[in-house]
Amino acid sequence: MQTLAEGLRLPTNGLDYAILAIYFVVVLGIGFMARASVKTSLDFFLSGRSLPAWVTGLAFVAANLGATEILGMAATGAQYGVAVVHWYWIGAIPAMVFLGLVMMPFYYRSKVRSVPEFLLQRFDKSAHLLSSVLFAFAAILIAGVNLYALSIVVEALLGWPQWVAIVVAGLFVLVYITIGGLSSAIYNEVLQFFVILAALIPLTVLGLKRVGGWDAMSDSLTKQHGGDIMTAWGGTGIGDANPLGANWLTIILGLGFVLSFGYWTTNFAEVQRALSAKNLSAAKRTPLIAAFPKIFIVFAVMIPGLVAAVIVPKIGTPDSDLTYNDAIPLLMQELLPNGVLGIAVTGLLAAFMAGMAANVSSFNTVFTTDIWQRYVVKDKPDTYYLRFGRLITAIGVLASIGTAFIAASFSNIMSYLQTLFSFFNVPMFVVFIIGMFWKRASMKSGVWGLVAGTAAAMVNYFWIYKGGIIDIPSDQGANFVSAIVGFVAGAVVMVVVTLFTAPKPEAELAGLVYGTESPSPDEELEEADKAWYRKPALLGWGAIVLAAACYIPYSF
Repeated sequence: MQTLAEGLRLPTNGLDYAILAIYFVVVLGIGFMARASVKTSLDFFLSGRSLPAWVTGLAFVAANLGATEILGMAATGAQYGVAVVHWYWIGAIPAMVFLGLVMMPFYYRSKVRSVPEFLLQRFDKSAHLLSSVLFAFAAILIAGVNLYALSIVVEALLGWPQWVAIVVAGLFVLVYITIGGLSSAIYNEVLQFFVILAALIPLTVLGLKRVGGWDAMSDSLTKQHGGDIMTAWGGTGIGDANPLGANWLTIILGLGFVLSFGYWTTNFAEVQRALSAKNLSAAKRTPLIAAFPKIFIVFAVMIPGLVAAVIVPKIGTPDSDLTYNDAIPLLMQELLPNGVLGIAVTGLLAAFMAGMAANVSSFNTVFTTDIWQRYVVKDKPDTYYLRFGRLITAIGVLASIGTAFIAASFSNIMSYLQTLFSFFNVPMFVVFIIGMFWKRASMKSGVWGLVAGTAAAMVNYFWIYKGGIIDIPSDQGANFVSAIVGFVAGAVVMVVVTLFTAPKPEAELAGLVYGTESPSPDEELEEADKAWYRKPALLGWGAIVLAAACYIPYSF
């Protein structure tokens, strides 16, 4: 297992530990308070569909503020430079807007409890079962990433071995999710959102001050790595070399379309927050509200990574004992005074627990409702599935502890996560998008599209890329290509299978295919409300315009 560099022990004192202890007490308190509202399985898995849009919106973005966002994106900034903005301004915002405006009406109207359950309504049991199994497996792997990232910080804080940190942190998350269900996870995510910002903002400001400001940092990195490291699109011509190891086509298609839409529109860890909203209007606004802070969070994770690359020029290379994942702990040690250090450590732990909790809570929902209740133990009283949901939560956390050790073998956990997304989210997205916009897509095409997309992405990554058949400069570039290959293979197989198999009866497609739905009472109420902040279309276009405006200064 990869260990944190010995020199990164944090100089914590009693004040830092007191801040951390207060946070843990509050988190557990929220869990016990939420327990009072959990009376049915719907309360446990979807908060009884009762939460307001601002709560679900903040929880939506906080659920993503896990290892991907903090250690992973800072590591990506240290390794690839300003190109990290692609993951936000084209790799998140358009897909979040698409989810809110186009896909949430389908999800929410159908009253599904999970994303795979929508595939059951649109296709058949085979597509539903396969997508449920794939999603449950991926959720546990991704929860393990967050546990591993959390263990890095705990090791830096307390000097514990990573395996001890992984076990202790996993058990703590288990307690508050098992007690309060999704409501506990969501309300803690709202708290965690603000704690995370309180950790990242001082680190960003002090980091820039340490290296002499943006211009001085830019000059230093340009001298070390060339000018392309400080631009988003520089050197991305087809055949050109650049830090990311990808060209403009693979960035736009692989990341900007396939990976981003596959993640944000089908990843139940995110969609579950919107499904817990109190009505359709709130559900549609959930990802749109989340899009606005998402636009600016990139600065709080990219800049620390760039600063770390200036302070330790050889970070992540064989000449240094620091990996890219060490960027954030390095700056915490170098820059933060006691008290602020305690807030930063608390913020990082909050981030990783939010990411893990999001995946564990989505795992327990899918496993209980889509696998256990549907295919294993049917027609039991609701109290049985509530008890089973708590049991499978414990099993999911224990499994996550195991998968955390897999994540520890990757020097950049962002690359690992993108690999998982290309394997699991992209095939599900192609099945969704074709099934949602093409009425003729047959019932059997769904399962074969999933099989073909997953298999093609894996073959491209493990055989063609890892086997050296085609030279792709980096893991990230290989992930983009794998995503494109998986999407194309899934789409082609779906079309071919559809030509030889029977379509779903048109009478059963109402509300499941674009153009077949009718306005719900929620939507009619929404049209009658003239307040601008309740209009999803205005929020969505505003987010896209703002993201595009931020993109311009960093493009070339």
